[in-house]
Amino acid sequence: MSKILIRGAKVLGGEAEDVLIDGETIAEVGTGIEAGDATVVEAEGQILLPGLVDLHTHLREPGREDSETVLTGTKAAAVGGFTAVHAMANTFPVADTAGVVEQVYRLGKESGYCDVQPVGAVTVGLEGKQLAELGAMHDSAAGVKVFSDDGKCVDDAVIMRRALEYVKAFDGVVAQHAQEPRLTEGAQMNEGIVSAELGLGGWPAVAEESIIARDVLLAAHVGSRVHICHLSTAGSVEIVRWAKSKGWNVTAEVTPHHLLLTDELVRTYNPVYKVNPPLRTEADVMALREALADGTIDCVATDHAPHPHEDKDCEWAAAAMGMVGLETALSVVQQTMVETGLLDWAAVADRMSFRPAQIGRLDGHGRPVSAGEPANLTLVDPAYRGLVDPAGFASRSRNTPYQGRELPGRVTHTFLRGRATVVDGKLA
Repeated sequence: MSKILIRGAKVLGGEAEDVLIDGETIAEVGTGIEAGDATVVEAEGQILLPGLVDLHTHLREPGREDSETVLTGTKAAAVGGFTAVHAMANTFPVADTAGVVEQVYRLGKESGYCDVQPVGAVTVGLEGKQLAELGAMHDSAAGVKVFSDDGKCVDDAVIMRRALEYVKAFDGVVAQHAQEPRLTEGAQMNEGIVSAELGLGGWPAVAEESIIARDVLLAAHVGSRVHICHLSTAGSVEIVRWAKSKGWNVTAEVTPHHLLLTDELVRTYNPVYKVNPPLRTEADVMALREALADGTIDCVATDHAPHPHEDKDCEWAAAAMGMVGLETALSVVQQTMVETGLLDWAAVADRMSFRPAQIGRLDGHGRPVSAGEPANLTLVDPAYRGLVDPAGFASRSRNTPYQGRELPGRVTHTFLRGRATVVDGKLA
């Protein structure tokens, strides 16, 4: 592999430096590095980050290749600056056996656009009744360390306890979709003033908070690791903050859309805003931003949920829940967290690379930008401004809530182990 010299980038938003990539590794970081026979990338004014890591991506393959495939999803990830994604288990068939997780893992290897770490289901068929083959999935070629029934909640406390006990043996983590099913039957949006005015079934905050409260207590009792998926309410923030104050092994993520959008958008009845958990209130959004800033929420995860147009271009009640997010995540974080002064770029690297890689125990990612480290890198132009046009997405699906919205920042280059997957904003 040839050498690449990134010249004049602000490493983690700090001073401008040169970074020399030699093969799969960062060879040198400093000023005035000679290019020699290296390909030069002029990066003045740009921010150099470690490759982003997503703990929560739906790649849909196997079974729903009409909405996304491992190839198209990893292309979208690369365009968004990601060098690794965790592929959720709610595929068809469900990723609840060693065979299915190995299939997804190998498809990721073949794609070559980013590393794909499969997430194993907690229960057989996501049905919440019987533990899946957790040990076999961990011992497989995929080396699964994160387990989740995402899309559904592990609502049985005994099953959740057993899962936490099981994964403790190999330092695994159970990632919980916190949703008490009995409290959300028929739910269409956040329960509150807007749902009452629109006459839509409400998804109350307590349905999320009650499960989180139970599960942090279970994790403490077992001495195991629990991770809260797509935390969305101010009350959930307080429970996680309390659990962390106890020293319990609890981590949490927030999505970009929950950092920016509110339930007021549902007044449009545009199903692009229908998501689980639902868009919440302005007060919730502000609480989530503060919690991400102070570290109560550990990381940003996209919950990239692609759907074909027929599943979204319909009346609200019939529409699928979810929105794509890989290609816009960093821009939304720049707008909501960096430009508001809540995070600097070094903290963005922490929340979108270092911490998610650590939670997922993902080797080779979330590493410092320094000599000897793997050359998984993302170069961002923070001065860029542009309107979101889903027609240009690498994802197979177009269900973005940001169509026509101006967002800041653009990933210009992504490097996966020294190989450029994105050059000048386009797939290599």
